[in-house]
Amino acid sequence: MKKLRAAPVTVGFVLAFWAAGALSSCLISGPSPSLRTHLAATAHSLPGNWWAVLTCALWAQSLGGYLLGTALVLAVGIPLEPRMGSLKFAAAGLASHVLGIGAALGFLAVTQQTLRSLTLEMSGHLLLGPSALIVGALMAGTAMMPTLWRRRVRLVVFALLILLALYSGGFAHLVRLGAAATGALLGPILLGRLPTFGRPVSSRHEGRVLIALLLAVSAVGPVVAGLVPHAAGPLAVLRFLFTNIQPVDPQNLQNLCSDPGQAKDCAAAHLQLRAGAGGIFMGILPSFLLLLLADGLSRGRRFAWTGAVLIQLALSLLAGITIAGVLLRAAPDTSAMEGIGAIAASGYAHPFSLMVPLLLPIALSLLLLITRRLFLVAAPSGTYTRLLSRVLALGVSLGAFYLLAGLALAGGFAPVPGPAELLADIPDRFLPLGYMVDVSPAFFPQSTAAVLLYEGIGVIFWAATAVLVLNTFLRPVPIQHNAGAARARDILKTREGSSLSWMTTWQGNSYWFSATGESFVAYRVIGGIALTMGVPVGPGPDREDAFADFTSFCTREGWTPCFYSVPQDLRDHAASRGWRSVQVAQETVLPLDSMSFKGKKFQDIRTAMNNAAKAGIRAEWMTYATAPFPVLAQIQELSEEWVADRKMPEMGFTLGSLDELNDPDVRLLLAIDGHHRVHAVLSWLPVYRNGTIEGWTLDYMRRRSTGFRAGIEFLIASAALSFKDEGCGFMSLSGAPLARANVTSPDLAAPSDPQTVGGLDRLLDRLGATLEPVYGFRSLLAFKAKFQPRYEPLYMLYPDAASLPAIGNAVTRAYLPTINFGESLALALRMVHRPTRERSAALRHPAPVPAANHVDEPKDERPGAVTPG
Repeated sequence: MKKLRAAPVTVGFVLAFWAAGALSSCLISGPSPSLRTHLAATAHSLPGNWWAVLTCALWAQSLGGYLLGTALVLAVGIPLEPRMGSLKFAAAGLASHVLGIGAALGFLAVTQQTLRSLTLEMSGHLLLGPSALIVGALMAGTAMMPTLWRRRVRLVVFALLILLALYSGGFAHLVRLGAAATGALLGPILLGRLPTFGRPVSSRHEGRVLIALLLAVSAVGPVVAGLVPHAAGPLAVLRFLFTNIQPVDPQNLQNLCSDPGQAKDCAAAHLQLRAGAGGIFMGILPSFLLLLLADGLSRGRRFAWTGAVLIQLALSLLAGITIAGVLLRAAPDTSAMEGIGAIAASGYAHPFSLMVPLLLPIALSLLLLITRRLFLVAAPSGTYTRLLSRVLALGVSLGAFYLLAGLALAGGFAPVPGPAELLADIPDRFLPLGYMVDVSPAFFPQSTAAVLLYEGIGVIFWAATAVLVLNTFLRPVPIQHNAGAARARDILKTREGSSLSWMTTWQGNSYWFSATGESFVAYRVIGGIALTMGVPVGPGPDREDAFADFTSFCTREGWTPCFYSVPQDLRDHAASRGWRSVQVAQETVLPLDSMSFKGKKFQDIRTAMNNAAKAGIRAEWMTYATAPFPVLAQIQELSEEWVADRKMPEMGFTLGSLDELNDPDVRLLLAIDGHHRVHAVLSWLPVYRNGTIEGWTLDYMRRRSTGFRAGIEFLIASAALSFKDEGCGFMSLSGAPLARANVTSPDLAAPSDPQTVGGLDRLLDRLGATLEPVYGFRSLLAFKAKFQPRYEPLYMLYPDAASLPAIGNAVTRAYLPTINFGESLALALRMVHRPTRERSAALRHPAPVPAANHVDEPKDERPGAVTPG
């Protein structure tokens, strides 16, 4: 009752909705035809029947419509109205409803010339019920949601509405789509800000999910159009390419079969008419396969991407041939062409109305090709060889069963088939039903057992194949795919590197090995620059030799070497050989032998741990592979929420993301409450020295925006105490790129060489200041000061200043591999237009690191908004 009192507009509308239906005796079967012309909104409501724009929301077409409309209003209004406010909620719903009708009328007016018959068909439908009103209110309310959930709700709603509008068609579908778009625009305005437009920033994982969802919608749409009578959407014609579901009218069937010259068409129509559930499944087989591959796309699988591209290209080719045949009036005799030909004959013959469906598979093919880099996850070696052998064995076994069972049930077919006829019919049992109707069937099933055998073989084959393919998607992915990665990992575990060396195992690196085979350098070549990931890994005394040998290797290959994120000792060695350097990050290290979190300077840390205990939140260790599925889902949710809030793409190179968590050597520490809700998550990379783990490095860091505020402090402190108990010597909080602590005490690293103080330093400072509102590296460095760390600078080493432009390009592309031209231009403009006085003041008077007990969380009030490097 309390929730109902908080939503007076919602409750009032439901009462008015049912009262209007009851008073007009319309609750059971809806308004009578004479009354419906005055109450329902149609394409002809304006200007003569203008009041129908409002009255249509207060009536439904049947009792089911009243029940469904009420459920929809309550489901949206009860949680949303209290958050938006009753007045804004009502204004959003009413305005979206009215403007949605206007948008639908405008669309029909604009397309009247190009899609005349289609427009007439869609105009014949009407709108009754509150669906447009409540959809508009829902989309307006998404403006108040967190970025991630706003994107998800909008994506699901718009995908559903676009599917219905494009495939099923009808005036009501257009109105709902228009209302949703109107609500999405009105939401920010009602909150006092202007709507924003632009390409949404997504992580690799979410990008895969969005493309998979788009492919799934494209697969489901033709099925909807094929099953809905009189589907009139612009893409409804694609049902003949995807599903081959064609209604067979008994009178037309009789006329067709009375003509001896059309015996083939008569047999095909009979087969279509007799198709049961199994036949329908085989009819929608292309859509089924696309749905199957969409699951693989959401997991980033290369096999799924290849299969989806091949299917879309095949559909593009088939659509092009079919439409060209219709336009030339010389279409071959196939079901798909007959279907489109029938559409053309009934008024869809305008070239534009046939070209629009052709564009969909072509557009999806191009999208998949453009986003190929998102789908590089390969299955373990031999996976698809085994899959092929199992599918072939399954097909042979089912074919043999069909032959033997067909002989046993031969009397249930007409005419009775012999072994030769059954053997010749086996391939047809595995193909979509509609694609074979141009071939006159040799026999038809008559008995129930014969029908089950005839239709069931293909269903069993494809269902079992789907299970086998899904199993390949679910198989664990090899941690590494690059040549030499396993060898490099072995050296890393048995020798020594730096606190950041585990990042050399990440995807995207190539490996150089020394002549002794005991040292390696991880690097990636970008624009002629061999950009390394940290220091050479191997025996400590051999590091300088590895540095020189790798430099010689790059020279022979025509590359310019650039060592990135290296410590002071290697920087000093490079300087002695004439190399230049610039500080690019500040690493924070916590010695664990004396760590106790006692004293005033650790007051914030102790408060975080005490508050966590009071809230029933515990720190729990696990790995990504062993984490329960609900926990994995929450980790992904936290990651996507953070990425969705950025105005720039997710960074890589020395900054881990969700993909880097899937490593059995990487440990996760989660803040979990008694209800199994994950409030924060950290990942820790091992630091090896001569076969033993001597420390751990913080990499991935996220916190739930609505969760325990001090979750990051609690987890870092818990990790420090845990690592100390395990006997580790130190814990690195990693580096903060493009951020530096003020060097004012002996505890901090020595100042940079004067040679690095110049234009490049100023450029990096401007870049750091520009990226600060987005990524918060400087506020991250200040946040880490709470733990009283030791500061160690990290440098970029380069042999020649003339190569700096190419090095800058390589570093940018390493950190932001998916950045597009518009985002690059926006970044450059922000750097150029930063106030000169602010830059100069920052360079002359760098802000000191605040005292630990006065450091707040990073800028957007949650440490999860920044990613350590």
